[in-house]
Amino acid sequence: MKHQQEECQMAYLELSPAIAALRARPEEFEFSNDTLHHLGSRHRFRFLNEDSVEIHADCGCAILKASQEQTKVFHAAYREWHASYWQPVEINREFASHFEPALWRRAAIWLLRRLLTMPRAAKSSSVRPDLLLMMTGH
Repeated sequence: MKHQQEECQMAYLELSPAIAALRARPEEFEFSNDTLHHLGSRHRFRFLNEDSVEIHADCGCAILKASQEQTKVFHAAYREWHASYWQPVEINREFASHFEPALWRRAAIWLLRRLLTMPRAAKSSSVRPDLLLMMTGH
């Protein structure tokens, strides 16, 4: 009788490799649109609640569901990752964006560099690099 019960048990997806990767290599993951993305495998995880996760993958990995017990452990690892790794990444990205030059300025600098590195014969006599320098503030 016990053998029949074991055959009827549902097979679950083993989440321990994802949990270990999230803890050991946090830089391999990103978070957007309420979804945790593993960049290397392109697997996506959306936590519905503490013990339920939707898994999306281009391969057959998403056929099996994760057990509630492992999902709880994965969700706890995710919350720790989000607080200790992802939030600082987002804050630093936003902070850095405040110091990026405006798009028009970056385009003008690129154009100036391009014009200054062109061979002398190819330069147009009507373009004056000194005027371009004044436009970009250098």
